[in-house]
Amino acid sequence: MKQKVLITGGAGFIGSHLADELLSQGYEVRALDNLSEQVHGKGCVRPEYLHDDVELVVGDVRNREDVEKALEGVDAVFHFAAMVGVGQSMYEIKEYTDVNNIGTTVLLEALIKKPVKKLVVASSMSIYGEGMYKNAAGEKVTVNERGLEQLKSADWELYDEQQQQLIPVATPESKIPCLSSVYALSKYDQERLCLMVGRAYNIPTVAMRFFNVYGTRQALSNPYTGVLAIFASRLLNNNAPMIFEDGNQQRDFVHVRDVALACRLAMEKEEANGKVFNVGSGNNYTISEIAERLATVMDKLHLMPEITGKYRVGDIRHCYADITLANQVLGFYPQVEFNSGLEELANWLEGQIAYDRVSEASAELAARGLTV
Repeated sequence: MKQKVLITGGAGFIGSHLADELLSQGYEVRALDNLSEQVHGKGCVRPEYLHDDVELVVGDVRNREDVEKALEGVDAVFHFAAMVGVGQSMYEIKEYTDVNNIGTTVLLEALIKKPVKKLVVASSMSIYGEGMYKNAAGEKVTVNERGLEQLKSADWELYDEQQQQLIPVATPESKIPCLSSVYALSKYDQERLCLMVGRAYNIPTVAMRFFNVYGTRQALSNPYTGVLAIFASRLLNNNAPMIFEDGNQQRDFVHVRDVALACRLAMEKEEANGKVFNVGSGNNYTISEIAERLATVMDKLHLMPEITGKYRVGDIRHCYADITLANQVLGFYPQVEFNSGLEELANWLEGQIAYDRVSEASAELAARGLTV
């Protein structure tokens, strides 16, 4: 008998790719999704990209009846439903807390009544704040947030007590979280709630800390989504990508199909139970490099990135993934090479319409004093 899996937020970017991965491995898939306008546009219509074999339940993770209906006959749950984005979370505080935190509590109370064989929750690299660094002696160090006066003077890097510049290194799961945005706080809350309640009620639970996920189906008209989708939206509208700070901040970009693979492995492997895993590529790129490489594959090289020299409250300087634990426990090794992933994204973008709301979002942040 096929196992049935529920994905909350299953009609979205990562959820729909996970659905494809699970269906290809013989699972039955149900998605609970509210088809929010910010992600799916007006009309609340089932997205065309969602596989025909996915049973879609249109509902809200904060609604107890919707959640209980979606859980009927389910063997495992992936909890992906969330408001995403650092900038917007700093002023839509109630909405982010409501969806991410309260939504998770509603799901967990339903799971207490109706336990499943596995719960996998989507967490985020944002919980780390700054990534790991090493000093001139080669010792690994953790750092605090950069001070406002330093940022106002456009001094972007991090330093030790002797004012020697620190060198970023891959960030492992053992790094103590430093929560620098409402979004980060809410994702940490989701992660801890699921692991805590899972342990208390004997529901095997795994938390997956996603780094910067990219690929087809990302919401191009949402100015608070992933950075590659935001850049793509700008380029599709013949506008230059806008980059905060100096563009040399480093991130880890992982293809959405690799994320889906890692999540399936986490569900299937008992050794993963109770653990937290980084889900990244293990590589790092500067934001400027990312913008230029995307412009190249989209044949928009004349639109060179605009370096704003501004700082956005809640942003960090460098963070990229150490995926050793996922290698060892899950047997997870990223399959999609970055250049081929970018080319696939560019091919998909040719048929897409994007409403560029980046300037509007930037003005909103500036008006609230959230950019420096």
